[in-house]
Amino acid sequence: MSAMLLGGRYQVQDKIGAGGMATVYRGLDEVLGRTVAIKTMLPQYANDPSFAARFKQEAQAAAALQSPYIVSVYDWGKDADTYYIVMEYLRGTDLKSGIRKHGALDCKKVAQIGSQIAQALSVAHRHDIIHRDIKPQNIMVQPDGNIKVMDFGIARAKNSHLTQDNSVLGTAHYVSPEQTQGKELGPTTDIYSLGIVMYEAATGQVPFQGDDAISVALKQVNEQPKPPSQLNPAVDPQLEAIILKCMQKNPADRFQTADELSRTLRDYLAGRMQAVNTATSVLPVQATNKLDRGATPVMGGTATMPRTERTGRFYAQSATAQAAEEEAERQRKHKRNVMLAVAGGVIAAILAIVAIVAVLGSGTAMKTVPNLANLTVEQAEEAITEAGFVPGEPEYTYNDSVEKGKVCEQDPAAYREMPEGSTINFKVSNGPTPIEQVEVPDLRNKTQEEAEEALKEANLAGNRGTDEESDEIEEGRVSSQDTEPGAKVDAGTVITYHISSGASQKVIPNVIGDSQSSAKKRLEDEGFVVSVNESYSSSPEGTVIDVNPGVGESAATGSTVTITVSKGVQYVDVTNVVGWTGSQASTALKNSGFVVNISGPKDGIVVSQSHSGSAPYGTTITLTTEAQQTQEPTEPSGDDIGNGAGVSQ
Repeated sequence: MSAMLLGGRYQVQDKIGAGGMATVYRGLDEVLGRTVAIKTMLPQYANDPSFAARFKQEAQAAAALQSPYIVSVYDWGKDADTYYIVMEYLRGTDLKSGIRKHGALDCKKVAQIGSQIAQALSVAHRHDIIHRDIKPQNIMVQPDGNIKVMDFGIARAKNSHLTQDNSVLGTAHYVSPEQTQGKELGPTTDIYSLGIVMYEAATGQVPFQGDDAISVALKQVNEQPKPPSQLNPAVDPQLEAIILKCMQKNPADRFQTADELSRTLRDYLAGRMQAVNTATSVLPVQATNKLDRGATPVMGGTATMPRTERTGRFYAQSATAQAAEEEAERQRKHKRNVMLAVAGGVIAAILAIVAIVAVLGSGTAMKTVPNLANLTVEQAEEAITEAGFVPGEPEYTYNDSVEKGKVCEQDPAAYREMPEGSTINFKVSNGPTPIEQVEVPDLRNKTQEEAEEALKEANLAGNRGTDEESDEIEEGRVSSQDTEPGAKVDAGTVITYHISSGASQKVIPNVIGDSQSSAKKRLEDEGFVVSVNESYSSSPEGTVIDVNPGVGESAATGSTVTITVSKGVQYVDVTNVVGWTGSQASTALKNSGFVVNISGPKDGIVVSQSHSGSAPYGTTITLTTEAQQTQEPTEPSGDDIGNGAGVSQ
């Protein structure tokens, strides 16, 4: 398809990628002169009328998404039988390739990537767009470390099925249980897929693997993942809890919005551990089908791992030392479990006796405590009363996981047997914990170190974006920032700033031969300061005869460019050198600015010259010379002899 022109303006160049339903090319927008990415749909989809209608709707929706973490869609259309989408051209690599090359990422980087993807999803969800195909292959990591999410809307237009196709198998590793079962999808399906992306980034591998897409999809529905820390002990409990909450089988048990997940990840990055714990405190016990030898089961989404030594990025120890330590650990656990069992039995027996005595002694019946979770205050009080208990005064508390006005905690716990008439206390959610709002500092003209320190003091995180040219800010200092100074943002927000690479460089245009005014305007339009010199020349008066720096050279915007303007032809008086020797005449005329040509002996006498009066500076003057005459000795005359001349006496 190379050399093809789509829509009369998009030149298709080399192929840079291919997928299950489209091919991607690098291209050139001939109208704006910028490099773009052009995605063309495969013929089998383009020929489907229902697909064409969905394609149009989804391309328009994707083009409306504006976020620093979403690939921009510039244009779309149909040219003959080819449907195409024109997008922002990105430099970098996809997250899947990055994980394959470097392995597991550190926890902070995983959280930063997850937060940026969640912010992208938040924008899409507000436009009622569910991505449906969040996977690391669709996450582009740019040279500055920030990410861009690709293919918004396209996955929704695609009617994919679970087959043996490799591209679908790749997707199956990231689909939600409800997506596999063909149920109605909401924002939480993207959150589940994002959880798996973070899981893979933190461990270097996907949680569910199989020989084909069907087996992987069944595991998504039926199996619990191993906690990430069992695969990579460097994963800390707080991040692990966030990841596992995203991956809950029941959509209602996950983070309910991408905003909520993004806030929690920013809290984690900012070190507000209490906010993270609150957000993940309702995680149920995660059981796995198999536990690694020596590992303890997960409680509340985290796991305890055997002690290991740190070697390089990962933890390692010799097989012999590990086996010995595991055996010792099992022995300790066995002793502890025996003691706990004995203690538990004694306590249970005492509680049973107390309960029996209380019931027999008082004649009070035992009742089952109702489950008040997610009930309103009125519903909770009604349920408590109907169950034979007395409702306590409700307490109100912030809770990041339970809707405002609904019960988030109760005491005693649900389903316990309690004497009839007992008081049941409960707490009601006031909604998510308010996130501290902080003011973004002005980073402009600061060094990178100063900018990072200012952000740290403001309880914000910093990210150095791509460097940029600046005519106002010197090289090595912050020239701009993506979030305006003075803006109010959540504490822990990542603020991207850009460092100046110096003034922009422009090429000196060819103004030789232009008039002074024309040359001056052209140079000033390019951002240069113009200085003017004048000099006589054979060029017409007022035209530019020289430029410094030279034509085609580069110079910084704002620097001075000197132009030399012709004063026209200079006339000089021609000295009359007739009768002079050739050398004397040549020297005199050359000193006056002429070019001298001698016709005849150079040491002869000038008998004529080609110009007189005045002539243009630099004119060639021809001198005609003749040899100088010398007097020959004469013979003495008779008189001379008679007078005795030359004759000795």
